Amino acid sequence: MIQIQVIRENPNEVIERLKVKNFDATKLIQDILTLDAQIRQVKKSLDDNLMEQGKISKSIGLLFKEGKREEAEQQKARTSVLKEEEKSLQNELSDGDRKLQEMMVLLPNMPHSSVPRGKGAEDNEVVYQEGDATPMDANCLPHWELVKKYDIIDFDLGSKITGAGFPVYKGKGAKMQRALINFFLNAASEHGYTEVQPPYMVNEASAYATGQLPDKEGQMYHATLDNFYLIPTAEVPVTNIYRDIILKESDFPIKNCAYSACFRREAGSYGKDVRGLNRLHQFDKVEIVQIEHPERSYQTLEEMKQYGMSLLQKLGLPFRVLRLCGGDISFTSALTYDLEVFSKAQQKWLEVSSISNFESYQANRLKLRFKDSNGKMRLAHTLNGSALALPRVMAALLENNQTPEGIIVPDVLRPFTGFDIIC
Repeated sequence: MIQIQVIRENPNEVIERLKVKNFDATKLIQDILTLDAQIRQVKKSLDDNLMEQGKISKSIGLLFKEGKREEAEQQKARTSVLKEEEKSLQNELSDGDRKLQEMMVLLPNMPHSSVPRGKGAEDNEVVYQEGDATPMDANCLPHWELVKKYDIIDFDLGSKITGAGFPVYKGKGAKMQRALINFFLNAASEHGYTEVQPPYMVNEASAYATGQLPDKEGQMYHATLDNFYLIPTAEVPVTNIYRDIILKESDFPIKNCAYSACFRREAGSYGKDVRGLNRLHQFDKVEIVQIEHPERSYQTLEEMKQYGMSLLQKLGLPFRVLRLCGGDISFTSALTYDLEVFSKAQQKWLEVSSISNFESYQANRLKLRFKDSNGKMRLAHTLNGSALALPRVMAALLENNQTPEGIIVPDVLRPFTGFDIIC
């Protein structure tokens, strides 16, 4: 959530920067400023009221001591009136704060100055590419045919048990999944990330704090009886570890990693992009999360991007890095890099990671603060990224490593799989 102080001081800058996200905030900013001015006036009236009550309270005792009973009674009557006014002002203030909060959460995060303008994925900027991204010969198979051939993932069985988008991994397919998870977690630990195992369901306050609510409620599975949400990513529970926390500058950087299953309704998805592992309702992912000092968060973002790239290099997959444009960046992000692998059989790029800096947007909702060297309370910056999401990594590994003898397992995974070929 954008800080109200920023809106008060630079409303035009906020409006212009949000236009990069194709979001016209003009009317909403005006309404926020109008309501904010009204709230501040109510607060002043409330402060004046309480100050007058305090003065009267002191004077009543003196008046009784001086025998001025009638004047004392008049002051007591005045206090009763003030208390009724106080109650009314408190209600008005509470109602105003609630309405302001409802308006503030409608504003997306302001994009960083480096975010390119654009309407959608076609306008994203390629900032790096590595590896052979040429198609394989016409005889190569897409992964949804390979998994049937080697009986390692069963989409029909998943549909029978649950529904489309919930595959069953079998035999060497299940072991490949476990190998990828272990490889990603071990690599994160080696890079200084502390592993946590979070819950797979969160309450409404947690979903709100990281920006899933009210923006993405239609994309999350909702257990209505308990009002819990199945997590779309481990970012949500891991970042919420630091909700309502005051840190010291010496605590930075805070680095966590977590494996979790992820659950997304993917409402509106259809067509060829949802075939096989391309888009699922349940999938596995290792997430990295950092809490950082505002002055170092963009350096940290670059380091996280390089770390994600190193994983793809070790897996031997061709990949590219995109800087997302304003029309494709998320509601909560200030700057996002997407890492995509090239699927040679499908002849397309598949996103396997989004690495984002949210600046203070999430921290403002989380009330995640730190005390700087001058004793001033400030909001921390939050960052996260997939390192990595498994389904499309698996798809690319199967398609790109297929041979007449079988599917070759990358060297870095063999200590975890116990085999070097799927055949």
